[in-house]
Amino acid sequence: MLGPGQDCDNSKRETAFGHGDAETGPERLRKIIRIDMDAFFASVEQRDNPELRGKPVAVGGSRERGVVAAASYEARKFGVRSAMPSVIARRKCPELIFTRPRLDVYREVSLQIRAIFAEYTSIIEPLSLDEAYLDVTENLQGITSATKIAERIRERIWAETQLTASAGVSYNKFLAKLASDHRKPDGLFVITPAMGLVFVEALTVERFHGVGPATAAKMNKLGIFTALDLRAQSEEFLRKHFGKSGPHYYYISRGIDHRPVLANRVRKSVGAENTFPRDLTSLEDMQAELEPLTEKVWRYCDATGVRGRTVTLKVKYADFQIITRSRSFSAPVADIAVLAAVTRELLATLHPTTMGVRLLGVSLSSLSYDKVDVDPQMILAL
Repeated sequence: MLGPGQDCDNSKRETAFGHGDAETGPERLRKIIRIDMDAFFASVEQRDNPELRGKPVAVGGSRERGVVAAASYEARKFGVRSAMPSVIARRKCPELIFTRPRLDVYREVSLQIRAIFAEYTSIIEPLSLDEAYLDVTENLQGITSATKIAERIRERIWAETQLTASAGVSYNKFLAKLASDHRKPDGLFVITPAMGLVFVEALTVERFHGVGPATAAKMNKLGIFTALDLRAQSEEFLRKHFGKSGPHYYYISRGIDHRPVLANRVRKSVGAENTFPRDLTSLEDMQAELEPLTEKVWRYCDATGVRGRTVTLKVKYADFQIITRSRSFSAPVADIAVLAAVTRELLATLHPTTMGVRLLGVSLSSLSYDKVDVDPQMILAL
C-alpha cells in the first residue's frame, strides 16, 4: 500500500484555481477538499487486531439475518459490499471474518480526525463518521495550495491514527467527491478548472450527485446515459422532465456546483434499527424490542442536544415489505418517555398482524437544537 502523498502525480498541475471559467464567468473559484476514510470501520478493526490484517473482514452480524456494515478491501475483491446480507457475503467469500461493530471506538477516531481538520479550516461539513468536505479557500494555516493541505491532512491522519484516507481536491463539492473516489484507497487526486469539463464528460448519469436508480432509469428512457447526453439537453427540457432538480442536472453536467460547504449542517434525522434472528409475531415481543431502540435514539439526543418533532416507526415484515408510520408534533419531543409512548402507539396501529416482523426501527426527524451548547460539526451518526 502506498503511503500518504505518494500517488498524487497530478497534484503539480494545481493552480490557485484562478478566476472564473467558461460557464460561470468571472468569479473567485473556491478550494474544496473531500476527505473519505478508506473502509473505515473495517480498517479500525484491522488496526486494532493484527490477526485481521491482510484478511477479508466484514463489520456486522454474521448470523443468518445479519447485514454487512463495512467490508475491508480484501473482502471487496470477492464482491462483498456494505449493506449486503451476511449470508450472501459469506457465500461470495467463505473465508470472510465477521467482527461486531464498535461504534464508540469509531466515534472516538472520528473525533481525532475532525480535530485535525479543524487545525486547517473552520468550514467543515461532516457527512458521516468517515467523510467530510472542507472549504480551504481561506484557511487557518495561510497555505495557498489546497493540494498541499490535503497532503498534510492525510499525513497527519496516518501519523495519529495509523489509518489511510483518500482525498479529492477541486473547485466545487461535486468534483471534489469525484476526485476523492478516483484513486481510492489511499489516494489523492486533483481536478483543476482546466480539467473539470472534460473529466465530467465520461461519466454515466448514475455518478451524478442527486441521481438515484429511479432518476437514472427515467433519464435512460429519454436517451440520456452520459454527461454528454445530459449536456445536450436544454435547461427547460430538464426542468420539464425533472422539476426543480432539472437546473441542478443542467449545471453539474457542465461541472458547475455552487453548493456551499455547510459548517452548521444539521442532520435530517437520527434513528436506530435492529434485524432480529427470528420473526417476531406478538405485540409484547415487539414492544420489548422497541425499548433499546428508543433508548439508543434518546442517548444520542441527550449527548448532542438534538430534538425532533416527528417520530417514525419502521417495520420490515418477513416478506421484506416495509411500512412506516409517523406522528408529528408542533413542538419537539420533550423526553424519552414521550418518544417511547409514541412508538408504542404507532406499533399498536399495525396490530393484529398475520405476518412476522424481521426488523424494527425508530427515528426522529424535523430536527432542531435545544438550549444545550452543541457544536454541529461534532454530530455523529448512530
